[in-house]
Amino acid sequence: MPTPARGQKFWSDIGLFYCAAIWGATFIVTKGALAVVDPVVMVAIRFAISAALLLPWVLSRKVKTAHMREGFFLSLFLAALYLTQTTGLLYTSASNSGFITGLFIIFIPVFMFLFRREKPAKMQWLSAALAIAGMWLLTGGVSGVNLGDALTLAAAAAYSAHLIVTDKYVKAQADTVLLAFHQFWMVAALSLAIALLQGAPLAVNGAGGWWVIIFLAVFPTLTAFFIQMLAQKHSEPFKVGIIFTLEPVFAAVFAWTWGGEEFIMIKALGGLFIVSGMVIGELSKFNFRRAAKKEVLPV
Repeated sequence: MPTPARGQKFWSDIGLFYCAAIWGATFIVTKGALAVVDPVVMVAIRFAISAALLLPWVLSRKVKTAHMREGFFLSLFLAALYLTQTTGLLYTSASNSGFITGLFIIFIPVFMFLFRREKPAKMQWLSAALAIAGMWLLTGGVSGVNLGDALTLAAAAAYSAHLIVTDKYVKAQADTVLLAFHQFWMVAALSLAIALLQGAPLAVNGAGGWWVIIFLAVFPTLTAFFIQMLAQKHSEPFKVGIIFTLEPVFAAVFAWTWGGEEFIMIKALGGLFIVSGMVIGELSKFNFRRAAKKEVLPV
């Protein structure tokens, strides 16, 4: 019989695997729905639903406008992430999109150096080299990069920036419910404004498209977000990072099986290089000396 602490860690790990799997599934699900809804409109509706679902908890707060400034800055990165990633799926495969999104790991040390003057560790250089080599194999070199791949690479950069800024606000004891709510409705408002400026059709053609958007709003956007936060209270960040490297793996598996995308060995090898780079990037944060002494991890 496991102790309560071990039980919590077990369920936390299960929750993190759920997050990686559900996020991985979104690539092929989203790509399939883009035949019936504009990508920018999809993002607007998805985040509007997520914000509406959070509203009951927001209304219970005494100060409902707290963290609006922080939410605004985060919403810019979050909107950039989802608008570029979702639009990119019009032009690239779901498996490519999943692997390229995983390149966020190489942008983190770059942004940490630019914003905090923290020099990358040697293992992070190796991580970046593997990830870049993987990108090369995945796309066939510079000449093989299409618009979708380029947009998804921009999404990976926005992803890493969002992670770094979120970490700063969460460590400052921000109310995560309000922080999430303000991000969600602001992303929805910004996306709707862009859609209107573009003259994009606002309709979702068919019940199937609506079901996909509701799925995206409820599971990968809302439930996975909170499961991640709860799980991180009981799991070491190093373990969290390692488990999250499985997201592009799940994305590729779902695309090659459920989505029926063609399995191409050279692209799969490129994906393997990217995931290996992600793992090494996480290993670079791990202090093995402290681990040997059984001290609290990570540093």
